[in-house]
Amino acid sequence: MEKGMEGFFRLRAHHTDIRQEAMAGLSTFLMMAYIIVVNPAILSQAGMPFAGVLTATVLVAASSSIAMGLYANLPYSLAPGMGINAFFAFSLVVGMGIGWQTALGAVFISGIVFILLSMTGVRTEVVKAIPLSLRFGLAAGIGIFLALIGLTSIGFVVSNPATVVSFGTLDISIAIFLIGLIATSVLLIKRVLGAMIIGIVFTSLLALAVSLIGVWTGWLAEPLVSLPERFVAMPSGEVFFKLDIVGALSLGMIMPVFALLFFDFFDSVASFVGLSEVAGMVDEDGTPINVGRAMLVDAFSTTISGLFGSSAGTVYVESAVGIEEGGRTGLTSVVTGLLFLPFMFFSPLVAFVPTVATAPVLVIVGVFMVQPLVRIDWKDYEEAIPAFLAMLLIPLTFSITQGIIWSFLTYTLIKVLLGKGSKVHWIIYIIDLLAIVSLLHQR
Repeated sequence: MEKGMEGFFRLRAHHTDIRQEAMAGLSTFLMMAYIIVVNPAILSQAGMPFAGVLTATVLVAASSSIAMGLYANLPYSLAPGMGINAFFAFSLVVGMGIGWQTALGAVFISGIVFILLSMTGVRTEVVKAIPLSLRFGLAAGIGIFLALIGLTSIGFVVSNPATVVSFGTLDISIAIFLIGLIATSVLLIKRVLGAMIIGIVFTSLLALAVSLIGVWTGWLAEPLVSLPERFVAMPSGEVFFKLDIVGALSLGMIMPVFALLFFDFFDSVASFVGLSEVAGMVDEDGTPINVGRAMLVDAFSTTISGLFGSSAGTVYVESAVGIEEGGRTGLTSVVTGLLFLPFMFFSPLVAFVPTVATAPVLVIVGVFMVQPLVRIDWKDYEEAIPAFLAMLLIPLTFSITQGIIWSFLTYTLIKVLLGKGSKVHWIIYIIDLLAIVSLLHQR
């Protein structure tokens, strides 16, 4: 068996061995494990069954990561993406009133389109078309959006008729949130392996301890969190193959499907480029090795996400941790994928995790996602203004779609009025047309 893996994954050629790859896979899993908790927590706010989404999350992460290892032989692991899940839950379902079954249909369709783009030269053309400033602005906007979701979920930020939003009341939930946020931040800064999942566990146990003491002493009228009646259960198939493809093919779904495709596509490209540089897995011209196969696996991940019952899967930049641990082949991804599988049976235990324990993670993920802002030339107003609108409008309108629409339209109009319309890529004009159609349909 050892010789078989050596030959299949070409371990010696990549200067690695089974033990090193296994440790790298474990390291990547520990950095990604928080998605098992956070993805169901977010999608359940769109009315989806928590246990069903947990099963879907685990299946997408496991099958996609294993596929990346076996098909592309790369140490890049996948799971339902942060940001994309927020778009699914709060823009499509809650914001636009689309049923989650139809939203799953949109995920599936975007995956099919992604597969077609990945099999043709259109992929390269689309990558060249979208200005970097808009990509960075949109990524930052989603990061702030995720942080806002976390802060509002525990009442740190509340609505206010006089000021639109304001600070909530300093109560025990916010105190636990702040302790969890600081503790997780310190673990992250000290580069503790699995900092995010450790932070979730610590904050959950803190909330449980406070609840038990508070109820016992009469300080709390009711517990903040209670232990589940059981810790294990058979995997739930409540959302399995519940997608509505016909509903997702309606005219009003054009922009949502495009938005799903847009974020999945560029998140994948950015992740592949960054990870390949970290691993030194690039060709002589700087092109990531096996990028074609890797993109196909990413497209496959999105497609099965719609089938299994989750928002789109994508490559995780947390894979860089496994690469730093020495992971250089697909065996790393296979190990990561296999480690996800047992968690299908722990939905009652995972459902015990309170909102106050997931909110700090959303804030920290927001920090990760705003980092591209430093790469925008803020003195070049032609690029900076549309990027700023993307960053600003996503959290303020509580809609990633609106951020896309207005940033792209503003970008094009500025260029045209400056006499630079010919320099705007034709694909941008198609996106603008889709944006206008979406706006007219919203009337």
